Amino acid sequence: MNFFSRIKKDIRVIFERDPAAKSTLEVILCYSGLHAIWLHRISHALFTRGWIVSARLVSNFCRFLTGIEIHPGATIGDGLFIDHGTGIVIGETAEIGKNVTLYQGVTLGGTGKEKGKRHPTIGNNVVIATGAKVLGSFKVGDHAKIGAGSVVLKEVPPYATVVGIPGRVVVLHGRRIHNEEEFKQAWLEICKKRGMNIDDPNVHAEICDEIDVDLSHDNLPDPEREMIEVALRQIQRLEERIHDLEKELAVARAEISAEAMRTSALEVAAAEDKPKVNIKKSARKK
Repeated sequence: MNFFSRIKKDIRVIFERDPAAKSTLEVILCYSGLHAIWLHRISHALFTRGWIVSARLVSNFCRFLTGIEIHPGATIGDGLFIDHGTGIVIGETAEIGKNVTLYQGVTLGGTGKEKGKRHPTIGNNVVIATGAKVLGSFKVGDHAKIGAGSVVLKEVPPYATVVGIPGRVVVLHGRRIHNEEEFKQAWLEICKKRGMNIDDPNVHAEICDEIDVDLSHDNLPDPEREMIEVALRQIQRLEERIHDLEKELAVARAEISAEAMRTSALEVAAAEDKPKVNIKKSARKK
């Protein structure tokens, strides 16, 4: 992909994933995530040529300008979208695939002082939500989603959803349930109106791949809440059962008390009906 094609793609993915984008001029002038990507390409080119200090100076200028710190050694694929990128940190040996989305506060970091590969590898079409930390040298599979505030310390399989501290997989192959094909067709029509040749199979496949990103990172399962709700339902059932048993016990006690009273009344009545013996008369006869 040539220089101008990459620039166009960088701008296009912002329109695809950010409904707040209104015009190309606004995107070029006001999107710090886009500026960070462009400056990283310059620093990365210097870094790969061995001009380490120059590369780090460009990287530091990028951090000062955008609040996003990307090490010049990091490898970033096409279609990266950084939304509200303040606080994002991407380490030296991190690798990011195509069409990845990062939100503010994301860290792609290492876990020690070892040399070599020590930062994560992010697959294609991955979404990493606000404040998530991905720490260590492992792979995050294609189309994975990492929930806000999660701390991921081990490999994530493709099409998985990860939440929690430490991060754990809670959904596998969890795809959107609304009609994605209609959305793709609508977007292809928009691209056609913008003068793109969507009849070209390569262009068509590229756009479809770009928009196959599930940004619904707010609608994630919460296993801890589910466990608490299960426990609460069980406690409620036990309380209802205890209440029923108390009612049954009260009825049984009332029945026992009534039976005891009937028995006592019968004994009293029997005692009253028993014939009385005159002791004095019996003594005289003797």
